Amino acid sequence: MKRKREMEKRSELRSAIDELSMIAKVQPGDDLDAAHIAPKPFLHVCTLILQVLDKIGPTMAVLRQDIHQNIQRLEILCESDPTRYSNLIEMLKEEDSEGNARKGTSCSRAFLWLTRSMDFMVDLLKRLVKNPGQNMEQAVEESYNITLKPWHGWISSAAFKVALKLVPDNETFISLLMTKDQTYDNLREDMQTLISLLVPILEEIHSILNVYRLGRLKST
Repeated sequence: MKRKREMEKRSELRSAIDELSMIAKVQPGDDLDAAHIAPKPFLHVCTLILQVLDKIGPTMAVLRQDIHQNIQRLEILCESDPTRYSNLIEMLKEEDSEGNARKGTSCSRAFLWLTRSMDFMVDLLKRLVKNPGQNMEQAVEESYNITLKPWHGWISSAAFKVALKLVPDNETFISLLMTKDQTYDNLREDMQTLISLLVPILEEIHSILNVYRLGRLKST
């Protein structure tokens, strides 16, 4: 309960920053046997990013559903044997050796799509930090086109295009991200900190996914 109350006092961005410090990082090219990504902090960050996407509104409904389902899939696996799956890399190795990693319902795919969803969120935050006055609809569309659209089928892309009209304006979205005691400068600093922490982790995860030939997979 204490942890929950503390989380309520902080913004999603600040909570995500705290969680990222718990995710061990391995530089690309290092021995994969030494790679370690703890599932709990990773999935918690995904959940916090989900809460940020909620503030964009119905536009993110399809993406939100995918993220939620992928979080649940990994949570169920990790909770089934916490010791065995204390490292998400072990899950990748296991599914790869069994020939299941590329299947539509695999946990490896769930891991891949959660990583791509965070790519989208990071790209969007970068745009808002660089140009706070940028049209929100344009920022969301450009971030989607770069990070998710190349991997989505035409149905998902078409649904996203229609829902773009429901994106809130920039000022509304920024105000939703801020806590009561926060200024815009504080929020901008949080966004910059989150980006600086998350980008290298995502780059490392993508490098690992490529080793297992998952990086180019498209939606089924």
